[in-house]
Amino acid sequence: MTTPLTLWYTSPAAAWEEALPIGNGRMGGMIFGGVEEEHIALNEDTLWSGAPKDTTNPGAKEVLPEVRRQLFAGAYAAANELCRQMQGPYSQAYLPLGELRLRFGETADRGRQTAYGRALDLDTALASVDYAQDGVAFRREAFVSFPDQVLVVRLSADRPGALNFVVGLDSPLRHTCQVSENLAGLVLKCNVPVHVDPPYHSGDEPIRYGEGMRAEAHVRVIAPDGRVEATPDGELRVSGAQSVTLFLAAATSFNGFDKHPGHEGIDPASRILPVLEAAIARPYTELRARHIADHQSLFRRVTLDLGVSEAASQSTAERINLFSSQHDPQLIALLFQYGRYLLIASSRPGTQPANLQGIWNPHLQPPWSSNYTLNINVEMNYWPAEVTNLAECHEPLLEYVAESSVTGAAIAAANYGCRGWTTHHNGDLWRHAAPVGNYGGGNPQWAMWPLGGAWLSQHLWEHFAFGGDLRWLHEFAFPVMREAARFCLDWLVEGPDGFLVTAPGTSPENTFTTADGQSAAVSIGPTGDMAMIRDLFANCLEAGEALGVDDELQAEIADAQARLLPYSIGRLGQLQEWSEDWDDPEDHHRHVSHLFGLHPGRQITRRGTPELWRAAKRSLELRGDEATGWSIGWKTLFWARFEDGDHALRMIRLLLRLVEPGARMSATGGGVYPNLFDAHPPFQIDGNFGVTAGIAEMLLQSHTCTEPVECDGELHLLPALPTDWLDGAVTGLRARGGFTVDIEWRDGKLHEAVIRAERSGACRVRVGEDRVVQLNCEAGGVYTLSG
Repeated sequence: MTTPLTLWYTSPAAAWEEALPIGNGRMGGMIFGGVEEEHIALNEDTLWSGAPKDTTNPGAKEVLPEVRRQLFAGAYAAANELCRQMQGPYSQAYLPLGELRLRFGETADRGRQTAYGRALDLDTALASVDYAQDGVAFRREAFVSFPDQVLVVRLSADRPGALNFVVGLDSPLRHTCQVSENLAGLVLKCNVPVHVDPPYHSGDEPIRYGEGMRAEAHVRVIAPDGRVEATPDGELRVSGAQSVTLFLAAATSFNGFDKHPGHEGIDPASRILPVLEAAIARPYTELRARHIADHQSLFRRVTLDLGVSEAASQSTAERINLFSSQHDPQLIALLFQYGRYLLIASSRPGTQPANLQGIWNPHLQPPWSSNYTLNINVEMNYWPAEVTNLAECHEPLLEYVAESSVTGAAIAAANYGCRGWTTHHNGDLWRHAAPVGNYGGGNPQWAMWPLGGAWLSQHLWEHFAFGGDLRWLHEFAFPVMREAARFCLDWLVEGPDGFLVTAPGTSPENTFTTADGQSAAVSIGPTGDMAMIRDLFANCLEAGEALGVDDELQAEIADAQARLLPYSIGRLGQLQEWSEDWDDPEDHHRHVSHLFGLHPGRQITRRGTPELWRAAKRSLELRGDEATGWSIGWKTLFWARFEDGDHALRMIRLLLRLVEPGARMSATGGGVYPNLFDAHPPFQIDGNFGVTAGIAEMLLQSHTCTEPVECDGELHLLPALPTDWLDGAVTGLRARGGFTVDIEWRDGKLHEAVIRAERSGACRVRVGEDRVVQLNCEAGGVYTLSG
């Protein structure tokens, strides 16, 4: 029995991108649902190659003056090459733990199996496999519990003695696997590489072992009505059972981003055994109920109803494949809630933040090292956190930002002679903050970008803007934000026209060609750089005002803010990507960093800066719609901010294109895999999160609210409602300023909105383009608006 919030399929997964993800923020599993053999691919969020190390490059500080001299002389290509001397090592890689395998053998001949179905229920976070064979109904159910910190697999049959299978553990890492002393479990012990090259830079020894991290996974098998015995191959054979429960717990020796996981690590078993024993002591029904209650306490905060058509009766793979030719609004609602599900499953308090692939990765050399890509991708992962009412899931990234400020301070001082902290294109478990490139091998178009701290700090402000916790702002966020701003103050230099600019600066991963034929990435004051710094400075000033802080540093920030290089509109009517009008009308690059001020920033708005807003729109029109999966997600948000719901929906339709597993890496042709994972291609989870945030932004906007206590801006209801979404409802969305909003619309217009205020203060609500309602809210008040 499927529900509207279920992904379901009529055959087992033939590829990893067809398997179904489960997770609790720390452990991840991918369920294949095989009949003869079940594979559950395993991940643990701290299982990374490497260890803390010195990544500074003091020589960069010596090269920097010459880079600037060349830039101001107009020698961009020469400056570009000099920037290679400012690089550090590559970041490390997020790695797979292994696989839990259940072999059912000849008794599960697929040719004799009927009524097969596998599913993932987003509402309960339960993955299931059902089939019948020889008159026996078999069922498997799997979940990863956050309250109990175990992966649980329950196997059952409706006939006594019908369950017979072998349990094994395997890993692509160097490992051993043995039966535990009590013969009721397996113990997998792994050595983790001390270094893994990114796949685009494989040296003579791309995967290198040494004294590094250790990882373990322990499985216990409980078969009260069956027999469990060891096999000669170090596996467990279960026979004659009607119900069996498998418990899996995993851990590594990770002991903090600044501790060596080898000689300063924690014994993984010391973490696993207490968790495993506590879980086994609970009945399965209790474990299941605790898991569901925990998940639903987050997931059920938001509902979305866009209507249901006959297409909802099809399997998920069929719906994706036929989406372009049939009316299926509920698939969009499913995609929206899938993003929320994935964030709950990959990012919980106390875990590591979701990386480029969330917590699900099967590769020893994963695409882009499955790291923290900081020039948009990790930030995009968390765009839905606040607005879709999952603020707790934001916490791992906020902790990451604070920890990166420690390693980033060393880079700022050693590489650039700057105060404060910085980070660059890539990060990892060890809070790598240096420019990557293996000391000269990286392309400056992605390596030479020291604005990661500025962008990441926006998340600190956003968490406060939605939540309004002044104590948290004072004790945690504000100090980190101010140190990021302090770096920017030192990094900025005065240009010939008196404005403050970055030099060198890049528009992440894009290049330009000058009138004299120079092709380069490094320039002076690119628009994205200036927008991120302008955003950081504005947030610091507003935070200072909220906290009553008015000191010398705040004055320095305010003075620099007034002198930043302003936006420019180019010959095509576009918002220039660079300080010079080098924009190419045929450039369809996936990155659109010069529109940062539109989203995720708040400097460019329709009613506040209409000329810049129109120029930004022209830029996006020139860029085009076609892109990678994650870029389509970002463009959905842009079109929502342009209040063009039909164009935003066009982007969602582009994303809901079926990409076959194994598709070649491409800078265009993004879509989704059969399991609804975002396809760059290859798999990147950021597009899932981006489109979820985009759908929320189509229904509710609050980015012009500049004060969380008194909203000087406004809540905008249904700002980008597509004409195809005639009737619908959303409940539980969050808005800056401390509001929770429910909206129902009919015939494309507001029917009723309910606004719940957490704090007292003024709130202006815009309905459509022209209707504006002023509310004077009391904390705990509930306010209803009718259409």
